[in-house]
Amino acid sequence: QVQLVESGGGLVQAGGSLRLSCAASGSIFSINTWGWYRQAPGKQRELVATVSSGGTLNYADSVKGRFTISKDNAKNTVYLQMNSLKPEDTAVYYCRWIGIPYEFWGQGTQVTVSS
Repeated sequence: QVQLVESGGGLVQAGGSLRLSCAASGSIFSINTWGWYRQAPGKQRELVATVSSGGTLNYADSVKGRFTISKDNAKNTVYLQMNSLKPEDTAVYYCRWIGIPYEFWGQGTQVTVSS
């Protein structure tokens, strides 16, 4: 079992920045993938960014150049640095941890970007 706790969401003006954190506790496999996803009202949950245990990064086209995913293995924590935020980035952001065959999700943190 893995528990994920997200933090760092909030209200920010367009053009601003936020940093999300997701701390994991429990049985953390060394081979895993971390991910950030988001869900806006009335829309499906979508991938924002992922990072594998080997360091492979993947970003949604809509956030490339603005968002950066990183991790601290010693702290079992993954981060999402979000710069140049836009109103369309408003959503609940979820952390996901995958250690095949298991996957776990965090509770979500609200990010609201005002115009």
